[in-house]
Amino acid sequence: MTKYVHQPLFMTGDEFSIATFSLLDPEGELYEGAKEPDLPRDHARRLYQAMLGTRILDERMMAAQRQGRLSFYMQSTGEEAAVVGTAAALDDADMIMAQYREQGALMYRGFTIDEFMNQLFGNELDYGKGRQMPIHYGSRKLHYMTISSPLATQIPQATGYAYGQKLAGDGHCTLTFFGEGAASEGDFHAALNMASVHQVPVIFFCRNNGYAISTPSNEQFAADGIAPRAFGYHMHVIRVDGNDALAVYEATRQARKIAVEQNQPVLIEAMSYRLAAHSSSDDPSGYRAKSEEEAWRLKDPILRMQKWLTKKGWWSDEEEASEQETLRREVLDTMKRAEKRSPPSLDSLITDVYADITPELQRQYDQLKRHIRRYPDAYPRGARSLDLEVNTSTESQGEA
Repeated sequence: MTKYVHQPLFMTGDEFSIATFSLLDPEGELYEGAKEPDLPRDHARRLYQAMLGTRILDERMMAAQRQGRLSFYMQSTGEEAAVVGTAAALDDADMIMAQYREQGALMYRGFTIDEFMNQLFGNELDYGKGRQMPIHYGSRKLHYMTISSPLATQIPQATGYAYGQKLAGDGHCTLTFFGEGAASEGDFHAALNMASVHQVPVIFFCRNNGYAISTPSNEQFAADGIAPRAFGYHMHVIRVDGNDALAVYEATRQARKIAVEQNQPVLIEAMSYRLAAHSSSDDPSGYRAKSEEEAWRLKDPILRMQKWLTKKGWWSDEEEASEQETLRREVLDTMKRAEKRSPPSLDSLITDVYADITPELQRQYDQLKRHIRRYPDAYPRGARSLDLEVNTSTESQGEA
């Protein structure tokens, strides 16, 4: 119903104040009046192990990049609770469309260290056949859409996918991750408007980590973060402490209930901090102070969750030491195997688009092979692939 006033009344949005939902303090204690979510022991341990595994994978692979063994890497350091806590609250068959810092969600769902390494090194076992940059993971079996580099493209795609889920009526939803920087893209607004108009089961999860690469949030927007934008689309919204895994879990669990049972979209804004650089190509010392980083390290989401588990008797210092040692050894051993594996076959460059290779593609491919054979030292991986191709062909002829 339209409400009329008879004097000019301007509003700025300051009338709406969105609080931050939080359950655990930095010492792993419940705040007064807070209620623990219904999170079984095994479920909570699985959540924490995925957070810890993500931290150790990130540390080791960033070191590998610095050693020249990997071309590029992006860490999730400081944001593990926001990512893994979310994945833990979903049904494992719900679709996840990530941005590029959500490896913890994949780890929670069972993506193995071997699968991570194959993608990072782009070897013959990489599901993407070496066509993507490192950290552009994807898994059909785990309902995790392959990551693409262009910023925010996954947000409207999530709306469209969720519309299909609504039509299918299978009781699932789609969750898409993005940073507050990506929320400045037009795709963000188009996606939220479509989702609200068509009433689809999608959760928009914004990781507000304080920086869009080097641009602080106070230089990105004038309003109070991303959450208030939901009002413009008549959408359910909640702001949550992104360093509190329990709060993230509960917020996402209830958001999923709204999405699936009511076919309505939800916006979640998780307030966190990117403790690491934006990527291996970034140096944050040029745009933020060490004191700022140290203040946020005191709010480390992994330590907070570990303390809560320990106080409940669900985790111990001995388990922590053993788990860390096991994970570090597995990451190192698996990395050594992955980087020794052969690259994808060179002919995979021209497959997966046309049912039959076109004459033009075949001509280009033959030209590429001649070029690589002429300069094998400049293209060692390509030369190895050609050698494998020749050996395979020779063996086939011998069998014939």
